[in-house]
Amino acid sequence: MPRELLPFAGVVVVMAVLPGPDMALAVRNGIAGGPRAALLTGTGFVAGLLVWAVATVLGLAALVAAVPGAFKAVQVAGALYLAWLGVGSLVAAIRGTDAGRLSLGTPTAQPARDGGYLRQGLLSNLLNPKIALLFITLLPQFVASGEPRTRTTAELAATLVAISLVWWAVFALAVGSLSRVLERPAVRRSVEAVVGVVLIALAVRVAVGV
Repeated sequence: MPRELLPFAGVVVVMAVLPGPDMALAVRNGIAGGPRAALLTGTGFVAGLLVWAVATVLGLAALVAAVPGAFKAVQVAGALYLAWLGVGSLVAAIRGTDAGRLSLGTPTAQPARDGGYLRQGLLSNLLNPKIALLFITLLPQFVASGEPRTRTTAELAATLVAISLVWWAVFALAVGSLSRVLERPAVRRSVEAVVGVVLIALAVRVAVGV
């Protein structure tokens, strides 16, 4: 067990609950499909973290961050994806429709919608360049002197993924507790509008590298 595991876990918990693109997207999908949609979106986020974790252990995440062209490509793609989701939310708010249905294109097929929520979460995470920087800058700080670097990094990455999975399960339950309020058309449209603006603002931040 890494000697700095507990301090690392504390930092990860704080970072998990901070608002960001993932939380905005989970709220948006939670409005569209309830706690199940929020949980599936969160599962997609965790799957993305798992990919970044493996890439970090293999040294690929550092390579992406070190190559200006590769990092910029991820940055631009992530910004465009967030902007697309944000516009979808704004259109849904104006029309009074379901943003999840607009984005997924198959409102009557539950398996397709479930896969869409998972896919959105995965892409949102994979196309966030700050996640790569998180893994290559945060994890090494908690590898104590004398510890095997690769194994300790893998254990820290696994801890981060596990904490994230628990957090998104809790978040989905929270969305479920608010489902009756969110089901009201006026409330749903208002939240859709706010989330749409937030996603577009986050897209701009990602694009300029803030």
